[in-house]
Amino acid sequence: MSIWNEFKQFAIKGNAIDMAVAIIIGTSFNKIVNSLVNDIIMPPIGVFLGGVDFKNLQIALKEATVSATGETLPAVALRYGQFINTLIDFFIVAFTMFIVIKLMNRILKARQNA
Repeated sequence: MSIWNEFKQFAIKGNAIDMAVAIIIGTSFNKIVNSLVNDIIMPPIGVFLGGVDFKNLQIALKEATVSATGETLPAVALRYGQFINTLIDFFIVAFTMFIVIKLMNRILKARQNA
C-alpha cells in the first residue's frame, strides 16, 4: 500500500480531524489559562506582597549598555517572575487535564459496566 493511500485512510477515519480539533481547543485553552494567571491570579498576589508585578521580577546579570556604534544592547537578566507565571500556568493546565482524564475514565468505566 502506498503512503498516499495510508494517509487517506488515516484522514478518513477521523483521527486527523480529531487531532486538529484538539490542537485548536488546546491552543485556545492555553490563552485562557495565560490570561487567568496574568490578569486574575497574579495581580492580587502582587498587591498582597507589596505591589510586586511578577512579570518584572528579575535578577540583572548585566545592565543594558550602549555599544561604540550607538546600538543599545539589552540587559541580560534571570527573569524568575516570568518563570513563576509559567509554573502557575503549567499547574493549572496539568490539574485541568488530570480532571478531564479522570472524568473520561469514569465515563468509559461506566459504559463498560452498563
